[in-house]
Parts: sequence; C-alpha cells; structure tokens
Amino acid sequence: MPAGLITAVVPGSLAERVSLQPGDELLSINDHPLRDVIDARFYSAEEHLALRIRRGGREFTVEAERRYGEPLGLEFAHPTFDGIRRCNNRCEFCFVAQMPPGLRRSLYVRDDDYRYSFLFGNYVTLTNVGEDDWKRIGEQHLSPLYVSVHATECDLRRRILRNPAAPDVMAQLRRLADLEVEVHTQIVVIPGLNDGPHLERSIGDLVSLYPAVRSVSVVPVGVTRYHRGGCRVHTLDEMRAVFERVVSWQARLRERLGVNFAYLSDEWYLRLGEDVPPVEDYDGLDLTEDGVGLVSRFEIANSKLQSAICNLESLTLVTGMLFAPVLRQAVAKLANVEVVPVVNRFFGETVTVAGLLTARDVIAQLRGLDLGDVVVLPPVMFGGPEGQSLDEMWPQEVGETLGRVVVGDDLGDNLG
Repeated sequence: MPAGLITAVVPGSLAERVSLQPGDELLSINDHPLRDVIDARFYSAEEHLALRIRRGGREFTVEAERRYGEPLGLEFAHPTFDGIRRCNNRCEFCFVAQMPPGLRRSLYVRDDDYRYSFLFGNYVTLTNVGEDDWKRIGEQHLSPLYVSVHATECDLRRRILRNPAAPDVMAQLRRLADLEVEVHTQIVVIPGLNDGPHLERSIGDLVSLYPAVRSVSVVPVGVTRYHRGGCRVHTLDEMRAVFERVVSWQARLRERLGVNFAYLSDEWYLRLGEDVPPVEDYDGLDLTEDGVGLVSRFEIANSKLQSAICNLESLTLVTGMLFAPVLRQAVAKLANVEVVPVVNRFFGETVTVAGLLTARDVIAQLRGLDLGDVVVLPPVMFGGPEGQSLDEMWPQEVGETLGRVVVGDDLGDNLG
C-alpha cells in the first residue's frame, strides 16, 4: 500500500493535536488508501477522521474530530505516494531526451502525470489516462488541468508524439468540459509540421470549447546541441508567419469573446523585436510557467528592482541572452549596474533562456570580468529540490569560485 512519508507537522494543526511526527507514514484516511497529497486533502475534509499511521514498522489508528476550517497540517516528502507516472510518448522535441549525462537525476524523469498538472501546472498529454483516472478527475474535480495539445488533428498529433495509440485529444477535452474541468492548453510549434494551416485549425478547434478551454499558449520548439532528430528551430521568417497568424486570431477573439485566448510566449516578441503586450492583455491568467507574460510581469516589478539596486554600491546582473536587452533597458539609468548575458555553451547557443543556464557556464564567462560587489543570478537557475543548479552547484559555490557575494534569490527573482 502506498504511504505518504511525513516530513513536517504544522503547528496548531489537527496532526499536531493527535501527536503525529516527522518520519511517520500516513497510510489511509477513513479507510481510503492514499495515492498522493490530493487524496490526503480530499479525504481529510470530513468532520471525523481516522488516520492509519505507520511508525517504526508498527501500524496504528488515531481518531479525531476536525474543527471547522482546521487543516490536516502535514507536509510530505513527495506529492505522489505511489511514484510518478511516466510518459509513454517519444516526442522528437522532448527536452528530457536532449539532456546530456551528468546533470541532476530528477531531470531525466520523463513524467506525464495529470496529478502534477493539477498540483503544479505541469503540461501533460493525457495519453496515459485510464477510466479510473477519469472517474477520479470528475469525483475530486481536479481543475484546472494543463494539456499539451500540439495539434488537434489526430493523425498529426500521433506523429508529433510518436505514439500511434494516442487518443483523440479533442474528445478528451470535450470530456473534461463535461466534467466542468477548466483546461489550459499549449502548442509547441515545430516548423514545417504543425504550423501554417495546422496551427490555424488547432486554435479554431480549441476555441470552440471556450470557456472550458481557457487558453492556448503558443511556444516555439527548443532544440539543444544534443538533439539528434530532424527537428530544428524556426527561422525569423517562420517565426514572423506564426506570430502574425496568432496576432490575427487575438484580434478576432478579443472582439468576439473579450479575451485573447491564444497567447504567444515572450520568445516570439523578443526574437522578432516586437513590443511585449502589457500585462492586461493576458486577461488575468498566469501562464508564466510556459514563458508567457514574464516580461510584462517584470516591467511591473521594475520599480521595486530599481529601488533595491540604488541601495547597493555596484552590481552585476546575470541573465540569459533572450532577456538581456529587456534587463539592460530597465537599468539603463543606473550607473552602478552592469548586465552580463551568458551564452549557453552547455546546451548550445540556440538555448537562450536563463532557466537553462548552468553554473559552470556562468563561472566560465564571468571569470576575469570586472564584476560588481554583488553578483545577482536568476533564481530560475537554481530549481533543484535543494536549490541547486542543473549541474549541481549552489549560489554560494558560484560566489566562492568568483570571489564575490552571489545572490540567487530576492533581486534575482526579476532576472528572467
């Protein structure tokens, strides 16, 4: 039976009241086996709770009456107690498949778990969802979900996913709509494959399910230097064609629905030299995990950033090549600041976002420069479970190597 390993007990919670402790394992609630934190939240909503616990190999049950509004108050080692569901597709552009050896282990997990979609906004394909999953999604109302569509034409999508058994995604989206589950979708555009009329059809099909389908994020394919397939990045002319197609849809849908519905990731604007839309054009949606609207949010936070910078003697701001022009413009009037863009030698120069920079690339390109007293790195570099970089280094290690104070948070939160 799966069990949730408890890592912390929240003070003042029901769990503290019944003397649960870190290291205990939660097996069931009111005789319901637990697969994940979603189950734990769902079944702990009852007034009377019977918690089955394993402690040091011994199992026992504790019972308690839950006070109104009282949380269960447990933190777990992992969000899913029965492991993570793996991907059964073989997408040519899959970033995990483009990873070289030597990075942190979690980066090599090809997950496709709808529970992570609900909990964290991860995009999933729904190709491994069975009837029991559908029943659960409806019963527990797991909304919103985030779905990688790529193409609404069944044969084309199967080709993109390299999965001849992939179900009809439009039928799945209609089923989610019937369950009153809200869905955000994404299309990774691959030149010559799902662009042009295929992209036109996909957006049209998806908007036909609005408002159950709330959005489609349109993202350019990314390719590292380790890629061995036939997939390639867009030329500027190809990017322009996609950009104009989506902007045309936005104008029509804004008039018809009052929202844009289709949202281009920031990379389209930055690479084409176009102005990024104001935050209002994203209609209150937070799609930043897909690279949509990050620049607009940065511009809102810019005054706070400048205020913090003014209090420092000299500062070096590090970011990826894509965001560097935006950051330079933001701090152009500050004499004590230098922006240093870092070229991604590890994954290849076509990878330009800060979140995929390695600490070793940063060190190699900053070493020997006249750095400020403080070096600010984008925190998205340090997304490991313990705050480490892709190549298993921490901000303080980078600082020790460079002989500077290195900050990987706070100010760095603004350095997309």
